[in-house]
Amino acid sequence: MHSKLIRFIAVLAIAAAPLLTVGCGGGSTSSSSDSTPTPAVQTGNVSMMISDSAAEDWATIGVKIEAISLIPQGGGTPVNVYTAPSPAPIINLVQLDQLSEILGNLTVADGTYTGATLTIGGNPGDVLLTASADPETGFAGTAGATVPSNQINIQGATGSAGSLTVPVTVNFVSPLVVTANSNNALDLEFDLAHPAFIVGHVPVTSGGTTMWGVNFNGPVRHHPIADLTRLVLRHAYGSVTAVSSDNTSITITREFPTEPPVNPETAVASTQSLQILADSTNGTIFYDVDAKTNTVIHNFSAQSASIVGKNVRIAARYQSNGTLVAVRIWASSTFNNVWVSPEGHVLHVNTTTDVITVQNELGAGVPLTVNANTEFFFRTPWNATADATPIATGTGFLTSHNFVRGFKIHASVVDPLASPLVAQTIDIEIARFDGTISATSSSGFTYTRNFHTAGDDYAVTLDYISSSTANGNDASGNPITGFKYWNFTFPTVLTDGSGVVNSFISATNGAVNFGGTVGILNAYGETYAIWNDPASPNAWAAPEVVLMPVTAPLGTVASGYTVGAGGFTMTVLGGTNAVTNSLSTTSGSATLVYQVDRTGNIVTISSVDITTTAGQNTVTSNVVPGTPVKVFGVPQASGAIKTYVLFYYTGTKPSI
Repeated sequence: MHSKLIRFIAVLAIAAAPLLTVGCGGGSTSSSSDSTPTPAVQTGNVSMMISDSAAEDWATIGVKIEAISLIPQGGGTPVNVYTAPSPAPIINLVQLDQLSEILGNLTVADGTYTGATLTIGGNPGDVLLTASADPETGFAGTAGATVPSNQINIQGATGSAGSLTVPVTVNFVSPLVVTANSNNALDLEFDLAHPAFIVGHVPVTSGGTTMWGVNFNGPVRHHPIADLTRLVLRHAYGSVTAVSSDNTSITITREFPTEPPVNPETAVASTQSLQILADSTNGTIFYDVDAKTNTVIHNFSAQSASIVGKNVRIAARYQSNGTLVAVRIWASSTFNNVWVSPEGHVLHVNTTTDVITVQNELGAGVPLTVNANTEFFFRTPWNATADATPIATGTGFLTSHNFVRGFKIHASVVDPLASPLVAQTIDIEIARFDGTISATSSSGFTYTRNFHTAGDDYAVTLDYISSSTANGNDASGNPITGFKYWNFTFPTVLTDGSGVVNSFISATNGAVNFGGTVGILNAYGETYAIWNDPASPNAWAAPEVVLMPVTAPLGTVASGYTVGAGGFTMTVLGGTNAVTNSLSTTSGSATLVYQVDRTGNIVTISSVDITTTAGQNTVTSNVVPGTPVKVFGVPQASGAIKTYVLFYYTGTKPSI
């Protein structure tokens, strides 16, 4: 697996919302000097959202988020900030490639919070796994197939049958302080790149059943958000319940599509509501899907008599005060009409036929024709004008190779009942490039990406963004300009500034050589590119690179682990060289070690803390010659692998 960063974001947009003082009943008055009004309870509005990143092997990773609560500083009763409707909707994390899914506006009491607890459904059927239509070579599942629930082992589930849940507690990097008249953002990442999140076990026995272990504890972490306005939001679905008296906004009740999908698609209503403003300055593009018309509006006066009760799909952006502004709105009297709008990761781009294929949640490809009128947008919520202006129109954007496999998009179609579907607009929500890094220079570098389907392969050179381009903040909150990079294993340790390019060149020159048919593993990275940077007008440029752990093939231990040596060697099928794997036992940067045991059809994933003597002894006893192992790490100039994650297998051996 390569680019698989899943991010769960809970964004708290906190505004002043004091509750009214409670007075005496019955309309009577009192002049008693002893009468003291009940103190007002300060609360804030909370916009809860989730997000994730790409998963090439999966079309659906569906989870039920039952509840979210915040942990007060110093203890006390956790404060519930989200309770799912009944039945809880299944949220497909794959559709949230670095995006944020809005669950609704909630309230939370002022205070300081040091952690959060997520309650996730743990019953059979609460986690859905559907394989991609075109997964990576060596993927243990079947392309396009849904994994039966009896082949999914959800780790850490507690409770009784039918009411199983998995509690996941996350400690914050720094306390979250909620006060009136402020905006706060809470970012909790579900890290799908974490190898222990979804573990497939293929038994050696021919015809044996592949089992999947899903582990929520460990791959979840806190990552602060510096700027709410830079969040790219997934299109939100809902039913319009009201138009404000001044026609500046609409209120919607949040809706989710049925999972697994049905045809025609139906909505699952929630109890959460959102207020959405029209863009009074730049204008909101309003598409009437039923009438097949579109217009630019600055308020809802023309729609106020007809929009209540309609289903809508909304591309929105946050303003700094926590309000939501619509960039584009699609409206129809039928939910399926706004739903039939291909969303997903791009599987194929055919520049001969001008047809792109978008993967849906069933693991199938949806063909979408691009014509001369198709408009391409690149989501930039922090720049209202750019967010509403197409970056290209027509088929030339495909033939110029500015649109490749792996992009996350949401399209709208000219006619949802037509066949084939013709794209009216394509929102590029994430322009993700990844692959082996080479040809690093003072101006840029090259990604070489090979897919299971060779026609999707690409080699693309990206320039670094301009040294004057704003690029977020560092761990201390100081603004960054220009290119930056970091090691996936240490996301808060950035490298930026005047020497960043030379440092990046040095960091990507490592290689590991297994020899034979396996050959060399080079440095690997991923980038979420931006369009039309001053350094690359009308082209993609790299604001950052995340150096990803390379996945070595499943192998066996050649020489066992010893604390003194700090590692072990391994060989792989088809290789001729034993490769050294170095392990760190330093707290805070220690290698993550997991014992994966299969007994019958039960897969258990257990973490081993090698910062302790007991943990080191456990690894020494188990990582011995002949033990099956899987390693994820960063190639070093020495030819060794700096190991980020190590699996060793017990019980039924996996197929190598």
